[in-house]
Amino acid sequence: MANNFADLFEHSVDAMPDRIALIEEGRRITYRELEERANRLAHHLAAQGVTRGTHIGFQMHNSIDTMQTLIACFKLAAVPININFRYGPDELAYLYDNADLEYLVYHACYGDAVRAAAQRSPRLKYLLCAADDRTPADSGVDCLAEVTAAAPATRPEVPRTADDLFVMYTGGTTGMPKGVLWRQEDMWRVLGGGIDFYTNEPVTDEYQQSRTGAAGEPSTWMILPPLMHLAAMMPTFIALWSGNCVIFVPRFDPAHVWRTVTAERPGVMVVTGDAMARPLIDSYRAGPVDATGLFMIASGAALLTQPTKNALLDLLPNLFVSDSIGSSETGFGGIGFAQRDDDPARKPRVSIGRGAAVVDDAGHPVGPGAEGWLAKTGAVPLGYYKDPERTAKLFKVVDGQRIVVTDDRARLEDDGTISLIGRGNMVINTGGEKVFAEEVEGVVKSHSAIYDATVIGVDHERWGQQVAVVVSLTGEALDLDDLRVHVRTHLAGYKVPRAVWVTETIVRSPSGKPDYTWARKYAAERAPDHRSG
Repeated sequence: MANNFADLFEHSVDAMPDRIALIEEGRRITYRELEERANRLAHHLAAQGVTRGTHIGFQMHNSIDTMQTLIACFKLAAVPININFRYGPDELAYLYDNADLEYLVYHACYGDAVRAAAQRSPRLKYLLCAADDRTPADSGVDCLAEVTAAAPATRPEVPRTADDLFVMYTGGTTGMPKGVLWRQEDMWRVLGGGIDFYTNEPVTDEYQQSRTGAAGEPSTWMILPPLMHLAAMMPTFIALWSGNCVIFVPRFDPAHVWRTVTAERPGVMVVTGDAMARPLIDSYRAGPVDATGLFMIASGAALLTQPTKNALLDLLPNLFVSDSIGSSETGFGGIGFAQRDDDPARKPRVSIGRGAAVVDDAGHPVGPGAEGWLAKTGAVPLGYYKDPERTAKLFKVVDGQRIVVTDDRARLEDDGTISLIGRGNMVINTGGEKVFAEEVEGVVKSHSAIYDATVIGVDHERWGQQVAVVVSLTGEALDLDDLRVHVRTHLAGYKVPRAVWVTETIVRSPSGKPDYTWARKYAAERAPDHRSG
């Protein structure tokens, strides 16, 4: 079976060399051209000392150069390390050190932060800069375009195996970033199409994706989340392993996205939750475009709230809207398709993916109607990089079977589907009652005055904690009493936010996930704009 991500890509190159693989701002590149670019970079990196298992950081936004870098690393059985391009020098220096980076490829616009962090990273011995759409390549370091121009375009002869590593650094919603360590074949199985997402059946062999793609007409996928996250990287690889075409835009600009939809007519658009979907909805309402080729919007990494699903289905009636669950620690957990519903408190519900389960505190499956922890069996990660204590906490052996138990609370429904309740590490305990932040956020964001929201717990002398929220507004004046009535209509009284902070923009991670650390800090540094109780 499949040895390595590079093998799966090369199967597509061999089967469909002249198909368009990537589109970036109107620029098109075929499978053969992408292969040759990746080969050239692989040869250059090998000449600099890269070997099997070498950790190579990529601090890059979505582009052809980014995919060239990723594929080149996999061709050498090296390990690309995703670097959050929003990090400042302190965070970067921590990540460079924690990930044991020796090499770094970066877009020129991040050069200042890279140089500041590199000075504090003695293990980092080689920098390679790629010019981007706004910034020429840095002087004083090697330039990607220049060093690869004369390198061989042939495939490097490097043995590759199913045990070659894939590492995904995740900051989650709290805490410092941590690296999740996978075998590449396991990641392919759970999030790369090695198991069919809809039937839960394994593919017959490593050639099935490219074989099926070559036999049919290609589709075009527009990938909007940043490639440093699984929510973008794996859909991109799935598309390429299946002979499809991927569109990138360097940064998320809703109006530009819709113009690109009109020009390129993608069939699939990948987003991350409300953080991308709501601005896209606003932009479309302000200036509708011809989006008749678009038949699916797929959300991963961050779930869509019910009001957002309703708006998408109303704006584009022939659209399918999907929500999938999963994480860097589990891969794919399940998928659901949106239905219109007027209850903003309706919990996301998905069909169970292969190996997904809801378990009790001991790791045993719960029965229908019971709540527990979302877990995954089968192909699961090896653990966290350089963190045996946390690895032992999440990755267990139960009844002789390896299992990863997440911090996500879920309920197994009578029909076998899973309803997502919220993250266990984001529970607010108010007077002994447990409140999940995501549940309240969905209802708060359905109020007409609220554009975005992050729910947090704040200390309270009597109740221990109270539910509070940081919000940004739509432009409509916020009436706190009206907001309280709105939330109370859908949720229990103890879940109603008692303190509200108003900010111009809610800070989220590049993948669209809430940044609870930022929200708590924002609230701690100023008095609330509204308070009750």
